[in-house]
Amino acid sequence: MSERPIPNLDDPDTGGHWAAAKRGEVALRVCTDCDTVLHLPKAYCHACGGWSTEWRAMAPTGTLYSYTVTERELRPGFEPPYTVVVVELDDAPEARLFGCLEGRPELTIGMPMRARFDPVDDEVTLIQWDPVSA
Repeated sequence: MSERPIPNLDDPDTGGHWAAAKRGEVALRVCTDCDTVLHLPKAYCHACGGWSTEWRAMAPTGTLYSYTVTERELRPGFEPPYTVVVVELDDAPEARLFGCLEGRPELTIGMPMRARFDPVDDEVTLIQWDPVSA
């Protein structure tokens, strides 16, 4: 399998998310003036115009919002079949995060999901999402 792309850990807008993942946390940027979740993350608040933000830990749980199974290689490093999932966070339903599962798992829209932290190397940890068994 080819090497998969990894995130830019030094990006000022997303670096805090990846730092939290390395610690085993799901974190989103939040405005400290009005508590608006800023996802996609940015340095200013689109709701109140404030520039005071922080990375806040969220519960590592959510609900399956959508998914698709990919049957052919679209990008090197992702060997088919694989399933891309979109998860709506329990603590911030306005935020949806993506993950990738191997194969064709049995999924149902609305099912509970839990974050899994996959270390790529000593610096990078990716957040993936697994279905929660009933």
